This record gives sequence, structure tokens and C-alpha cells, in this order.
Amino acid sequence: MTLQEAIEARHSVRAYKNKPLADDAVKILEEQIAILNREGQLHMQLILNEPKAFQGTLAKYGKFRNANNYIVMAGKKAEDLDERIGYYGEHLVLLAQTLGLNTCWVGLSYSKVPGTYELGEDEKIACYIAIGYGETQGVSHKIKTVEQISHSAVKTPGSSKDASDITPSWFKKGVEAALLAPTAVNQQKFSFEYIGVKNDRHQIRAKKGFSIIGYNKIDLGIAKYHFEIGAEEVNFDWV
Repeated sequence: MTLQEAIEARHSVRAYKNKPLADDAVKILEEQIAILNREGQLHMQLILNEPKAFQGTLAKYGKFRNANNYIVMAGKKAEDLDERIGYYGEHLVLLAQTLGLNTCWVGLSYSKVPGTYELGEDEKIACYIAIGYGETQGVSHKIKTVEQISHSAVKTPGSSKDASDITPSWFKKGVEAALLAPTAVNQQKFSFEYIGVKNDRHQIRAKKGFSIIGYNKIDLGIAKYHFEIGAEEVNFDWV
């Protein structure tokens, strides 16, 4: 399964089979967590066979079942921590999908169980990711259109074409992939703008929208990673 196929197949799953993760899957996940922790300056931790985090009232209200494995999404406090959490955490979510596992980003419906994780100085937990073998593969949700969350700053002088009609095809593919990204209560409070070309590199701006839920920075990081996968090997910079 490619990452693009994982994007299309992945749906949030809250009910899992009561079985441990396969040893080979655990090895791959832990190796990738170590790499991404270094790259993203994070402290993500895979917790196995621990049922207490999802046995509280909120977890039951959220219909979590047999969520005995999860990833603690933590890092040193910083302005961009939540965006990095989303960006690098989604690497693990899509990797899990390629390994035959299911996942769910969890912002509130979990309990912090003492002794199951470690936090360094000035580190905090932003959220959890439940992971396991789903009872189902989840269901898709209604999503916005490309036009609703993207536009181009490039206009052709004297042209009657809308700016969105002259954006590169890869930009539209990136936006389509971003639209399949998981977001808090399916808000999709983000947008993408094609700026143009500078020093032979395309310039893209990603913005978070206003949200009363409070996880829009994490959502933006997730969406940016999806965009990169959809756009494939195009030379562009985030600005």
C-alpha cells in the first residue's frame, strides 16, 4: 500500500479487536518513532497493552472500545509544537495504515495514566493516537471542495480565467489529499494558497482557520503532510 492509498483507505476507528499488535509492526513503528522524534524534536511514545487510558467517562462517551495501544504525542513547549505534532504524528497514522492497523487522533477522550509515559523538562502532552486492529475500517465523512479551501495568488493579466483555473495540477492534487486528512470533529479549518515561483521553487502558503475546538494547529500539520504526499516530488516551499 502506498501512502496515497493509505490516505484514501484511512478512516478514524474507535473500536478495536482485543488483540496485541504484531511484533513486526511494533518494531517498525518504534523505529520510525525514533527517527521522527529526532527529525521533529518531539517525544512521541508507543504504549502497548495498557487499557486504563481509555476507560474513563469521556472515552466511553466517545465510544472507544479495546483501545489498549496508543501513541503519546508529546514535546517541548513551543509555539509550533502542535503543528509539528500533527505533521509527524500523521506520518505514524499513515504508516500504521500500511501495516494493516487502524488509528484515531484523540484530543480529549483519554486519561493520562501515571507511569506509562515520560516527560522531560518543559515537555507537555498534546494528544494521543489510538492504534490497533479495528473492528471495522471506519467510515468516510462529508468533505469540503477544493475550491472552498484553496485559491491562487497568481493571475494572468487580461485573462478572464479565475485564478483557481490556472493553478498547477499538482497543487490541486495536494489539496485533494489534504481534504482527506483527519481534523477535529471534521472541521477542515485550513486553507492553501498557491503564491507563485521564486528562485525556481514554487511557494505555497497554508493557513489555519478559527476554531472553538482548539486543535486547529494540529489539524494544519496533518493537512500539510497530506498535501505533500498528494503533490508528490514537486519542488515547493512552505511560506
